[in-house]
Amino acid sequence: MSDTEVEDLLRTCAPQVLAALVRRYGHFDTAEDAVQDALLAAATQWPEAGTPDNPRAWLITVASRRLTDLLRNEQARRRREDTVARWALPEDWLTPPADREPTDADDTLVLLFLCCHPTLTPAAQVALTLRAVGGLTTAEIARAFLVSEATMTKRIGRAKKMVKDSGVGFAPPTGAHRDARLSAVLHVLYLIYTEGYASTSGPSLHRVELCAEAIRLTRLVHRLLPDDAEVTGLLALMLLTDARRPARTGPTGELVPMEEQNRALWHTDAISEGIALITAALPSGVPGPYQLQAAIAALHDEAPTYQATDWPQIVLLYERLLALGDNPIIELNHAVAIAMARGPMAGLRLVDALADGGKLAGDHRLAAVRAHLLESMGDRTGAREAYLLAAQQTMSIPQQRYLHTRARRTIDE
Repeated sequence: MSDTEVEDLLRTCAPQVLAALVRRYGHFDTAEDAVQDALLAAATQWPEAGTPDNPRAWLITVASRRLTDLLRNEQARRRREDTVARWALPEDWLTPPADREPTDADDTLVLLFLCCHPTLTPAAQVALTLRAVGGLTTAEIARAFLVSEATMTKRIGRAKKMVKDSGVGFAPPTGAHRDARLSAVLHVLYLIYTEGYASTSGPSLHRVELCAEAIRLTRLVHRLLPDDAEVTGLLALMLLTDARRPARTGPTGELVPMEEQNRALWHTDAISEGIALITAALPSGVPGPYQLQAAIAALHDEAPTYQATDWPQIVLLYERLLALGDNPIIELNHAVAIAMARGPMAGLRLVDALADGGKLAGDHRLAAVRAHLLESMGDRTGAREAYLLAAQQTMSIPQQRYLHTRARRTIDE
């Protein structure tokens, strides 16, 4: 087995092993350290000694022994050595309790619920999910979110402590709590993908590794909950959106807006899969926000050109989304669809209403849309001022370059 194959196998096994330890022993933060030690041992030994017949059991064995050592050391430091015996491995440590036989799927989903505990901030939920379930190193997560490794280490450490202090057990939530926690899981995966697809800062327009990890984890949740329409909708949304990524940047990394993209570069396999998923999910009941967004993405991907997009249908879908709750970004996208369906003046009235309400104060997207609509109406001076304002408001270097280019174009033309 090659080093790459070993790495892929370890990344797949990691959340299952961590979940098994936390379910059996608790101590989320200490269990995570023990699993990392086991993964390091495997990465060192397996390429030369060969992969064991049951990699997951091997990792659980090594991690459990390491966890026992860590707990013993911790308790010794606290002068409570008499309690160490409680943490010794039982003879049947690989056998689940008789009253419940959890599967890898059960454990991985519970681990996701644990990482998205409501006591954590969204930023902490994202970091802990990528660390514990995604298997990314702290350094990798720090690079993805453009913070120092020390900062990310503190963020993850605080998150693990909050989970520990919350006293939550390793068990799946039930009833309304389960629905709320699943909603949190999906929101975290959506945040990870969004930051990967449209980076809020830094030199790159997108971060492929975050997009790939968000899709991988969403596929995992979809396998665990295949009948949940919103899970299906989120996976479809990611696939349909990610299919356009190859055409979003030019040869030097510059941003290419959808209306100018070469649609031949779009990934047709991802589009086909996404359309099949959302087509199957929509008839299952009243569609939720991820299903509606996926339906909009499908209309974009199916259109032969930007102008030929079914804009009236997209307007209706955005209005369905707005009926589910107040969201200024959805309102802004709705304004763009209105402009395409009914003319730029109709869209501009909605954009100006958003600006007057202060819902997107300081957000470059509002100024950028306003600039585009003013340019469409022939107001080059107003468009230039709005493009320059948008460039000042964004921290994304590719976005800044694109907006400055559009501002210059209003003068050249």
